[in-house]
Amino acid sequence: MGSVIHTVRSAPQPGSSHPNGAIEDDIQIQAEQIRRERKRKAEAEALTRTVSGQRRPPSTKEDDNRPLVGNLIGEDHVNYVLMYNMLTGIRIAVSRCQAKIKRPLTDDDFIARHKYSFDIVGNELTPSAKYDFKFKDYAPWVFRDLREDCFQLDPADYLLSLTAKYILSELGSPGKSGSFFYFSRDYRFIIKTIRHSEQKFLLSVLKKYYAHVKNNPHTLLSRFYGLHRVKLPRGRKIHFVIMNNLFPPHKDIHETFDLKGSTVGRVYPEEKAQKNPRAVLKDLNWIDRGKTLELGPEKRALFTEQLRRDSELLKAINVMDYSLLVGIHHMRRGNKENVRSNTLKVFSPTVPSIRRKSTVKGSRSPEAIAMRRAMRESDPKRLGSAVLQLPEEDTGDRQQFIFYRDDGGLQATDEANQPLDTLYYLGIIDILTPYKSLKKVEHFLKGLSADRHKISPVPPAEYADRFFSFMKVIIRGGGDPTRFKAE
Repeated sequence: MGSVIHTVRSAPQPGSSHPNGAIEDDIQIQAEQIRRERKRKAEAEALTRTVSGQRRPPSTKEDDNRPLVGNLIGEDHVNYVLMYNMLTGIRIAVSRCQAKIKRPLTDDDFIARHKYSFDIVGNELTPSAKYDFKFKDYAPWVFRDLREDCFQLDPADYLLSLTAKYILSELGSPGKSGSFFYFSRDYRFIIKTIRHSEQKFLLSVLKKYYAHVKNNPHTLLSRFYGLHRVKLPRGRKIHFVIMNNLFPPHKDIHETFDLKGSTVGRVYPEEKAQKNPRAVLKDLNWIDRGKTLELGPEKRALFTEQLRRDSELLKAINVMDYSLLVGIHHMRRGNKENVRSNTLKVFSPTVPSIRRKSTVKGSRSPEAIAMRRAMRESDPKRLGSAVLQLPEEDTGDRQQFIFYRDDGGLQATDEANQPLDTLYYLGIIDILTPYKSLKKVEHFLKGLSADRHKISPVPPAEYADRFFSFMKVIIRGGGDPTRFKAE
C-alpha cells in the first residue's frame, strides 16, 4: 500500500489512456520498438567488429571534455548524469502531483511512494541509453502541503527555480558526510544528497515534523520541500532532499558560525581563519571572539521561544548533533567584496547535438502536455552557458515569517528595539541524526578523555537542553558563555 509505479517514455503519442492514468499505451509500444531496433543494431555492430577484429572506436576529445563544477570530466561521470536525472524526476513528479485537485491528507499519504521509470532512449534529454534511470517520489502529497500551506511557496515559482537554465554548485569537495549540494539557479533552494538511513528516518518522523511545522509556522528548523530517490545506471541509488537555502541570494555573508552548544573540539583554527575568512567557525571561535547575537527585548523573546519549541520537537524525535547555523551580514560592508560570486560557480556542461526521431502530434490531455513540456525543458542543450547574475534585492517570498522578514533575515536591534547595522540569517540544520548505537559508542569513547557533558554526542534530552541553554547565553544580556568551555 502507498506505492504507485509510473513509466515515463520519451514522447507521447495519441491513443488510449494508460490504466494507471499515467500516459498512453502506444507511447510504451513505440519505446519498446525503439529499444528493439537499437538492440538489433548494437548486436549487428558488435558482430561486425568481432568478425573484422576491430575494437570499439576511441572516444573523441570532445567526448572527454565535459566541465563539471570547474573540473573536466567524462560524460559518464556520475554527477553529470545525476544532475539531469534529478531535475527531470523533480519536474515530472512535482508536475504530476500539482496537476491534481488538492485534497485533505490521509495516513497513507505519509507512507506513499510514487515510482517513475524513465526510458529516454533517443530523445532530447540524453544522447545514450546508459542514461536511463528510475525515480522515486516519497510522500508527494505531504510535501506539496508543506510547500504550499506551511511554507507558502508558489508551485510554479518552485518548479521554475529548480528547472530553469542552470544550477549552481559550491566549489570544493563534499563534507565529512559525503553529501554534496546543488543550488537552484536563483540560489533559493538546495538539493542535498543524504544517506539511506537519513531518508528512512525522515519518513519515520514526517508526521511529527509536519504537525510541528503546522503549529509553528515561524519554525527555525530546516524546511523540507521534497524527498526523492534516483536509481542510476548499474544500480546505484541516490537519495536527496530539497530544502530552503538559509542564506540569501542578494547579500554577502561575512561571517558564518555552526553552533551546537558543545565546546570539546569545537574550534576552527584561528590562523587558518585569518587566511580563509569565509570558513565556517564553531562554538569556541564564537566564545573566544566575544560574539553576541544583538537582539533587543522583542526579538530576543520571539527567538528564544521558537528555539524552545523546536528543541522540544528534536528531543521528542530522539535526535542530536544538530546545530544553529548563523550567517552574519554587516550592512556597512554590504556586497562590495563580491563574496557570493567568488564562492559559487555555474554548472552547465556542454552537450553534443542529438538527432531526434520525428513523432506525430501527441495527446492533448493536460497530463501528456505537461509531460512533453517537462521533457523538452530537460534538454541539456537548452542549458548552455550562462553568466552568473545574483540578485541585489530580497525576493520577498519569506516576508510573512518573523525570522526572515528583515531583508530575508533578522536585523539586530538595541535594547529599545531599534535597528542596528547587522543582519542575521539563522536556522537549525542537520536534524536527521538519531541517537542510536553508533552515537552511543561515540559518546562513551569521547567521554573517556573529555567532559562527557561537553562533548558533541550526548543523549537527545541532554543535547536539547544544552543547545537551548547555550543559545540563550549567546544573546546579548544572556550571561557568560565561557561557562560552557571544558575545564
